[in-house]
Amino acid sequence: MIAKSDESYFPPVQSKMVLAPESEAKLISEEPLPDSEAVWTKLVRKIYRDPKGVTRTWESAERRTRPKASGIDGVGIVAILEKPTGPEVVLQKQYRPPLDKIVIELPAGLVDEGETAEEAAVRELKEETGYVCEVMESSPVMFNDPGFTNTNLKMVHVSVDMALPQNQNLEPELEENEFIEVFHVKLADLWEECIRLEAEGYAIDARIANLAEGIEIAKKFKL
Repeated sequence: MIAKSDESYFPPVQSKMVLAPESEAKLISEEPLPDSEAVWTKLVRKIYRDPKGVTRTWESAERRTRPKASGIDGVGIVAILEKPTGPEVVLQKQYRPPLDKIVIELPAGLVDEGETAEEAAVRELKEETGYVCEVMESSPVMFNDPGFTNTNLKMVHVSVDMALPQNQNLEPELEENEFIEVFHVKLADLWEECIRLEAEGYAIDARIANLAEGIEIAKKFKL
């Protein structure tokens, strides 16, 4: 979860773009999606019995991409750089069509067939940010919105050794349809930064908001 080094070991992540709220990426149209054309998601009708024995139905969404041998859809990655000026968390900006906004996120991605959550985290961090890392610990399985979907993930905490040559001149390996700007924020300022970025027009991913709120609660109650 922690990367230790002196200030000279923190080169900027190479980025070909600056994703501002007024980005040229915009939603063009929206229409119903037939199930036969859906590649990534599907709608499901659940029939269940409630605590009083009454049979009911529930509509939910599921991913089509979960590996058959895995109970996990994806990973979120907590990579913290320990700098002389204080620890910083690795964040990114990415346009998300469902919101039609640039979203402030932690690095994240889906688990591939035959991968563990931890292996996926190492791969995704390298692809999205260029950082080479080592896994420190993983969270329990977390569910994003259990009233709507069974989609889940693990939060994987990683160590980034900034003394490694691979972490000096970062070269993300983005796919053709990925447009990601990587940046760092001081953990102590994360809550204020979330407020500032939202005011500027960015959307804040819940995982970052939860992390920031947890830090603020720890401060308030001196945990």
